Amino acid sequence: MNTILVVDDSPMIVDVFVAMLERGGYNPVASYSGPECLDKLKDINPDLILLDIMMEPMDGWETLENIKTNPETREIPVMMLTAKQLTPEEAQEYGAYIEDYVMKPTTHRQLYDAIEYILKRREKISFGVEMAKKAGIEDQIIDEFERLSRSVDVSKRLLRILESTYSLDDDDVRVGENIERAIKSMEMSIKLQEERLEQINKLFGVDK
Repeated sequence: MNTILVVDDSPMIVDVFVAMLERGGYNPVASYSGPECLDKLKDINPDLILLDIMMEPMDGWETLENIKTNPETREIPVMMLTAKQLTPEEAQEYGAYIEDYVMKPTTHRQLYDAIEYILKRREKISFGVEMAKKAGIEDQIIDEFERLSRSVDVSKRLLRILESTYSLDDDDVRVGENIERAIKSMEMSIKLQEERLEQINKLFGVDK
């Protein structure tokens, strides 16, 4: 049974997600603030953290940075589960730290699908890393494969959210120049990462 830490400063919202997770067969642990989350991580090692952004006094992004800069907790996957619209700046700054960004409210099925997708992606990447090590691939290349396999997938997910949020394909909606430039830059970055990942997959003898 996977343990999932739910972090939100609204007790009502925490209770809702705890109930949803219990119903889905997970083992939820409740936390009602960023500092409490960091304190709980001293005693537990969850399989996933569901983290809200709009909390006080420590918001979700600050909590995330604390998690990811701590060698003891940085490998724990974090999914942002929030009502706050994602901005291009946030996608670029925090995309390397998170596994997904899911908007509230969400259904049981959407939540379960997102969680299982993250857990299966990590399992798949871990299997690829294990096979590469057995094949004698250099550690530096393996580390790059592990990083790119996750970041490409997450970045594409964040890009879809941004494109939907800012309606780039809708001619009737005017998008700020800075936002459009940031999204185009993100598209180019993803393309370059995909090309490099494809090179590494060929080196591993794996078809994309």
